[in-house]
Amino acid sequence: MIKILIAEDQEIIWQSLEIILGSKPDMKVVGVAEDGEKVVRLAKKLIPDIILMDIRMPEIDGVKCIKIIKKVLPQIKIIVLTTFDDDEYVFNALKYGASGYLLKGLSSTELVGAIRTVFNGGALINPSIAVKVVEFFHETTNVEYKIKVDKLEFNNLSKNELKIMQLIGRGMTNKEIAAQINFSEGTVRNYISNILSKLSLRDRTQIAIFAIQSRLELKKIED
Repeated sequence: MIKILIAEDQEIIWQSLEIILGSKPDMKVVGVAEDGEKVVRLAKKLIPDIILMDIRMPEIDGVKCIKIIKKVLPQIKIIVLTTFDDDEYVFNALKYGASGYLLKGLSSTELVGAIRTVFNGGALINPSIAVKVVEFFHETTNVEYKIKVDKLEFNNLSKNELKIMQLIGRGMTNKEIAAQINFSEGTVRNYISNILSKLSLRDRTQIAIFAIQSRLELKKIED
């Protein structure tokens, strides 16, 4: 069962989300928060699997909520669901650990699919902004957006670890990675845990950003 917390201040929207998600046998809406302070409070209390996060929230905006929550509860996956595709919102949300950035207006089927993908270890970005996200993380010289790792530890990664980082950078889920390299999903998860530990990264979003910044997702890794 996927436990979901809805962070949305517009009643008609969160009610619609409750109805849509509540009708799915593998999903349960465990709470609704109409402002940022409540989002943080309920996240700590309910420990949901997924938070659907609006960006424009009263009290504390969605980006700051992501930063606070991921710092203390990194296992919670956050999907931004918003009408805003402003560059600063997008890049900061991903920098602080969002696993997805989707624009309102997508179908209920697309939303449900996105939640399942993120729950299973994937990451999703709305197609209309995916290209500029990749371009930004390729080209940015802003140190605030740079993911830094220990060079020695990175150079000591195994070929399997590098390959998995590469595939994460290409947006693949754990299931897709497992099929690609003929591993079990459990083995892929173990590799990802090792990568996070070795490089002192917070989550797979940071792995993806680092892979993009270092152009790892474009490189040929010899077997």
